[in-house]
Amino acid sequence: MQLKTIFNRVTNYKPFVVDRVQFAENDLELWIEVTMRPRENGLARCSGWGMRCGGYDTMPQPRRFDFIPLWMIPVVLIYTMRRVTCPTCGVKVEYVPCFGMSWEYVYNSVEYAVSWGKKHRDLSGIESIGVDEVQWKKGHKYRTLVYQIDEGRKRLLWVGPDRTAKTLLRFFRFLGKDRYSQIQFVCSDMWQAYLKVIAKKVPDAIHVLDRFHVMQKMSKAIDKVRAAEVKQLKADGYDAMLKGCRWVLLKRPENMTEKQTIKLDKLLQYNLRSVRSHLMKEDFQPFWEYTYPASAGKFLDAWCTRAMRSKIEPMKDLAKTLRKKRDLLLNWFRADGALSSGVVEGFNNKLKLITRKSYGFRTQNAYEIALYHNLGDLPEPKFTHRFF
Repeated sequence: MQLKTIFNRVTNYKPFVVDRVQFAENDLELWIEVTMRPRENGLARCSGWGMRCGGYDTMPQPRRFDFIPLWMIPVVLIYTMRRVTCPTCGVKVEYVPCFGMSWEYVYNSVEYAVSWGKKHRDLSGIESIGVDEVQWKKGHKYRTLVYQIDEGRKRLLWVGPDRTAKTLLRFFRFLGKDRYSQIQFVCSDMWQAYLKVIAKKVPDAIHVLDRFHVMQKMSKAIDKVRAAEVKQLKADGYDAMLKGCRWVLLKRPENMTEKQTIKLDKLLQYNLRSVRSHLMKEDFQPFWEYTYPASAGKFLDAWCTRAMRSKIEPMKDLAKTLRKKRDLLLNWFRADGALSSGVVEGFNNKLKLITRKSYGFRTQNAYEIALYHNLGDLPEPKFTHRFF
């Protein structure tokens, strides 16, 4: 029996005709391509109003739709979409319910998989956790995230509303005392609400300040210095000196483009507060390369002293903060390599990517589902078909 015959028997696509079914492959995989076309003299349906309308034109390139695999072989439907002239909606792309799935159907399917996975996941043996907050929406809309960062298991554990002490307390109630009493390492930023709860709930754990957030705080201080200096230079008639230099001052030298490197070399000729702040940030980088807390502590104290003498207010404020968090900063070395600096930074990058992709989500629940689906490492229910 031909593939075309099988496809026509198991589907009911009356407005369309299967033109060709063929195998396609590359060096990595094999798949089945099903080329579709509309029936002759058939009117397309408006995707907005749903009524049949006269044609307007045809898209220049065909679209590809993933379909249900056949014998574990991926199936792709290929169809050139038409546009219709609808008396209500105007010019609209035609409605093809048979080819794809509605976003509501996709959302419900992912929600079911996430819900099932959360109920059946194993929460035992958690020894290292990371606590972070992410802005998921404009207007200071934050979510608190807690993830497991053990060497053999890295995943999102829990998402809560806002970034308050009560929020993080809810996580510990969710995990239960028997489980959170086994936590040996905690990694977080400098948010005071988190620091208080962590000190109360897991006082015996080694609490490490996340390197990513420490350097992020330093970059914000430099940006504040640059913004104030740009304003002053503009008033003095030298506004072009720092124009377009934001990322030149914030980037690491090894990450700069050739143009940015040249720009930085020119800036180094001037005794600007922005340039001095940038150099202070680079002077701080060796801190993370120390092995012993005592040596790292001496370096930190010396750096903070230089920052206080710099007479640059944002850098002085940063130095005061680092002095207050000195013990937590030195816990980085007391952890003795049990926490990798790249773990938290990697999660942060993934979170940003998911946030950018999910700007269309209007509810907190939809955003949480997206996070769990991508970062939760959840077990999956068994399906009749396996999708790749």
